[in-house]
Amino acid sequence: MLDLNDMYYFVQVVDHKSITAAARALALPKSTISYRVNQLEAQLGVRLINRTSRQFAVTEIGAEFYARARSMLQEALAAESVVRQRILSPSGLVRISTAVATAQFALRNLLPRFCERFPKVRLMEHLSDAEVDIVAEGFDIAIRAHSQPLQDSTLIQRPLAPTPWMLFSSPDFFEGAKPPATPDDIAGRRSLFMVRGGVPHEWTLRRDETVSTVRLSPVLMTSCMLTLKDAAVAGLGMVALPGYVCKEELADGRLMRVLPEWTCGDAQLTALVPYGQNQLPSVRALLDFLVAELPGVVSMRDFEAS
Repeated sequence: MLDLNDMYYFVQVVDHKSITAAARALALPKSTISYRVNQLEAQLGVRLINRTSRQFAVTEIGAEFYARARSMLQEALAAESVVRQRILSPSGLVRISTAVATAQFALRNLLPRFCERFPKVRLMEHLSDAEVDIVAEGFDIAIRAHSQPLQDSTLIQRPLAPTPWMLFSSPDFFEGAKPPATPDDIAGRRSLFMVRGGVPHEWTLRRDETVSTVRLSPVLMTSCMLTLKDAAVAGLGMVALPGYVCKEELADGRLMRVLPEWTCGDAQLTALVPYGQNQLPSVRALLDFLVAELPGVVSMRDFEAS
């Protein structure tokens, strides 16, 4: 059977794109890393990496082996973590990267509760709507809100909760008019629009298998969800936002759902963890906490159309 350590060194070399960089990251001699990779190739009888003083490239079979080796190492780390969880209490600093809206509307009450439950863990939350390189910048967890599948990478992905987008307005926005029953009924009405790169000014509404597109001429366009929500509460227009962003306003009657049987898009909150970081008890504790608690925070079950 192959030496699991040799597989680990090989994965680190591929992740860091050179033997020198991997040796530096692992605080080991370059000769040690090179020897272990050579031993692995000798056992397999194939070349996994083509390397010269100026070039580094993973072979086709090396890329296939890397994908399987990475999965095996993740499982090995998970197995080790099960044992360590029994003997180690979560402690230390956990650095989190998340978008502003996710922090404001999904995490603001959860993170203090986590700190109360795990008093030995310290949290540092970094807010940025730009996609950060969590490995290069030293984050333990990144929480991403996304409507498309995330790119495959060496980052471990852990789904947290679905966050469908919905259509909202103030209760008096349609005052004096018949409430809309179909997407055609909202065409031409004042709208507010969430600006995202390359997204056209339109809403794609779905109900079961039916899809309808409504083109917009928004009176207000911004990437700030809080501004859009406040504008909708003030009666300036209709807005499409992740449902959980508007839960408080729905509960106290300041907002209502427009076309409640329709959604404006599927989205998801996902946690990304650098390879190997899930062995840390503090990181594992936070991930497990978010998996258990976040779905309840963003759930729109109480506001679903009957």
